[in-house]
Amino acid sequence: MENLTERDVDQALVVRAQGGDKKAFELLVAKYQRRIARLLSRLIRDPHEIEDVTQEAFIKAYRALPSFRGESAFYTWLYRIAINTAKNYLAAMGRRPQLAADYEDDEGETLDAAAQIPDYHTPDAELSNREIVRTVNEVVDTLPDELKTAITLREMDGLSYEDIAAVMNCPIGTVRSRIFRAREAIAGKLRPLLETVGKDRRW
Repeated sequence: MENLTERDVDQALVVRAQGGDKKAFELLVAKYQRRIARLLSRLIRDPHEIEDVTQEAFIKAYRALPSFRGESAFYTWLYRIAINTAKNYLAAMGRRPQLAADYEDDEGETLDAAAQIPDYHTPDAELSNREIVRTVNEVVDTLPDELKTAITLREMDGLSYEDIAAVMNCPIGTVRSRIFRAREAIAGKLRPLLETVGKDRRW
């Protein structure tokens, strides 16, 4: 058991759930519920809507579980369902995905280019850092959906290019291109700000 990877554990739970073990699926929900909610918080602003869409995503995943064959990791499969559920929800509401400007993950990390810039703990530096964070989030908010999804999965969730390709159901080369284009758009807006606070090492 000590040699089992996270993917192996998930696959074992999936097999049990496919066999009718509802407790196994509940364990998967408990494991990934917050992670999925955090993902959706980048597309939907309202906390109540995030909760509703998260629940709907898990319901869809449970119904689709018989078709899961383990060709990709369970969480990439689940992420794809969650993203599609959110897009369908927003389309039905006549809205576009939004990026919450104050998003932070469990470790307190955000889509923050300022994290790569020396912090001199001065009011001017803190003001500049806040301006950089705000600018990054504003640029990401205006990106086309496919660029926004790719860059957030990479920079906020830390997914590999392979996992992002699985989530977005596209070739790795397409993922690399989308992330590059997103970073170029962000860098173009950041350059004037970074000239006064240091060199940007991430974007």
